[in-house]
Amino acid sequence: MKKKTINNTKISIYDEKDFHGLMQAGQLAAKTLKHIAPFVQAGVTTLELNDICHQYILQNNAIPAPLNYKGYPKATCISLNYEICHGIPSNRKLVEGDILNIDVTVILNGYYGDTSTMFTVGKIHPKNEKLIAVTKECLDESIKILKPGLPLGNIGAVIEEIAHRNRFSVVEDFCGHGIGTTFHEEPAILHFGKMNEGMKLEAGMVFTIEPMINIGKKDTKMTHNGWTAITKDFTWSAQFEHMVGITSNSYVIFTELKD
Repeated sequence: MKKKTINNTKISIYDEKDFHGLMQAGQLAAKTLKHIAPFVQAGVTTLELNDICHQYILQNNAIPAPLNYKGYPKATCISLNYEICHGIPSNRKLVEGDILNIDVTVILNGYYGDTSTMFTVGKIHPKNEKLIAVTKECLDESIKILKPGLPLGNIGAVIEEIAHRNRFSVVEDFCGHGIGTTFHEEPAILHFGKMNEGMKLEAGMVFTIEPMINIGKKDTKMTHNGWTAITKDFTWSAQFEHMVGITSNSYVIFTELKD
């Protein structure tokens, strides 16, 4: 890994060896989400889900990056319903109709793997089904355009267009981020923006894209725990996240589970 100054911002540029380590970490994060899926059901607490993820990560010779990060108390973030992000696992039991995002970040051999996905409990409201589908589309379509030379603003512009076309809003108070051998670094990946504006991507960049889409307004507020962000109007929210790297002519998704 080397540092490069782009638009007066120091950016980490990772090499082929780094990409191998990042892929291993990303795959473990993805496998953790696959491992937890059967346990997501009514009557289970979010703390129990957290503990299952924590044990799985430890059993695979890695550590959960969120635990004790700036004082964060748990191994995962689990955000329910109108929680946008950074939900702290608790004794709250899942009930029929809940939707939840489980966000996993592991550290394996010095490399970070960061991903999240949505889960549902039993039958959910059709509006929430659409919310989840549109949020996944926002992530998928914004990844498809990645390549060297792409202005960062295009990522957010694609996400906004899809969300607004479906009459949903895009959270602007949180963003994706550079990642690699540290948890959060430059560049910031905004989920809103204008075409052909912003820093241009270069081979070796690694970052997350993690759009947070709301049924209602984009406005957020923090809860008393100092970590969890919720929608100001208490409408429900969804999020998906992948960690990606820019190659010489395209991109690679480190957190897309391989067969």
